[in-house]
Amino acid sequence: MPEEKVYRASTGVDEFYYGEVGEGVVADYIERVKFLQTINVEMPQDIVRAYGDNKTAEMAVSSGDIAVTAGFHKIPLEDKQKLLGLEVVEGITAMGSEDNPPYVAVVFAKTHEDGSREYVGLPKGLFTRPNVTGNTKGDSTEFSSEEIAAQFMDRTVDGFTKEKSVLFAYDKAGTTTNRDDLFSKVFGKPYPSSTPEGA
Repeated sequence: MPEEKVYRASTGVDEFYYGEVGEGVVADYIERVKFLQTINVEMPQDIVRAYGDNKTAEMAVSSGDIAVTAGFHKIPLEDKQKLLGLEVVEGITAMGSEDNPPYVAVVFAKTHEDGSREYVGLPKGLFTRPNVTGNTKGDSTEFSSEEIAAQFMDRTVDGFTKEKSVLFAYDKAGTTTNRDDLFSKVFGKPYPSSTPEGA
């Protein structure tokens, strides 16, 4: 009997991980940024038509750039330095026109009320500098948030015959099999354990 289809909508986001992949398929490291608030992955496609004899002769799909916008409660400075390839001198972080952000891979989770999770993997992309904003404190305290954007491209992914730019995995509550496989395909490394080595 085939597995039952899942129609539950996600109710949250969690577990934003990134790792520098450079020109390869194995990440140098996997780093987590906590307190992800929103994330949007745009995967545009258009139908292109060729005409002849006053009618459509042929159709093809044209895929656009994969764009990601992620909003966080706060992006730590250390993560901005890594994601954007920023230069740090004597505790001062600087941005300039010759900054060269590294290629990174990303995985995040969409959470569901029943405890299941849908993971989204983006194998290779570049992040761009976020805007710097601030507001004065008024009668009530309001927390600011930070947003960062990236674009992703196709990359060779183990097990697939063609290059891919977005991967999806779903795990029921209490299981992590597909998550672990996705991390291996996107980062070339296992899911990072919170348990220290040797413990």
